[in-house]
Amino acid sequence: MSNAPLMPKATAVWLVENTSLTFEQIASFCKLHPLEVKGIADGEVAAGIKGHDPITSGQLTREEIAAAEAEEKRQLQLAVSKVRLPGPSRKRGARYTPLSRRQDRPNAILWLVRNHPELKDAQIMRLAGTTKTTLQAIRDRTHWNSAALAPADPVTLGLCSQTDLDLEVNRAAKDRPPAEEDRGQTLVPSEVTTRETHNEPVSEAGVFGTSGVEKAEPEAGIDVDSVFAKLKDLKVQE
Repeated sequence: MSNAPLMPKATAVWLVENTSLTFEQIASFCKLHPLEVKGIADGEVAAGIKGHDPITSGQLTREEIAAAEAEEKRQLQLAVSKVRLPGPSRKRGARYTPLSRRQDRPNAILWLVRNHPELKDAQIMRLAGTTKTTLQAIRDRTHWNSAALAPADPVTLGLCSQTDLDLEVNRAAKDRPPAEEDRGQTLVPSEVTTRETHNEPVSEAGVFGTSGVEKAEPEAGIDVDSVFAKLKDLKVQE
């Protein structure tokens, strides 16, 4: 009720017990029927209700009550609250997607899954306005229209704003653990392979391994002149 005090019946009980206001004045202020106020005064109505002091709660002032008691036709006026209470917080629900854009939602989900694998399922669901079942079906390629899906930017499709997308990406980047250092095998620096040891250059075999072809060296103890002499004797005997 507009311009009605808190707990009107309890306030009416207090006014009946503590003031000399008429039933009509109390009924008008508490938005009750005058007969109902008369029943409160007679103990027939609101017998178990404890009176509520409107002065303590800031709904009335003593001056306002005194002025109404002095003039029967005067109506009580609610005191203006000096404390501004915040309005009820509106809980943000699921993002509404227009009917014309709902057919593009799977394409947007596929784009987010491919281009931003760091995003969590809850973040993708907020950006695209989808459900866990649809998201999982697109991830597993079990969606009924998987063959025809084409990745599309959800910002371009109008499913979310660029600000919302950047916010979720930055939030996912903060939650992502730092990349582990790669300690795998690496190439040896050129300074090591080309350096000289004892003022001698590193051999080719020391850098690239043993070569499959080795230089042939003449065997020790062979007399070349005697070999040619024997060949001449063989020709003469023929």
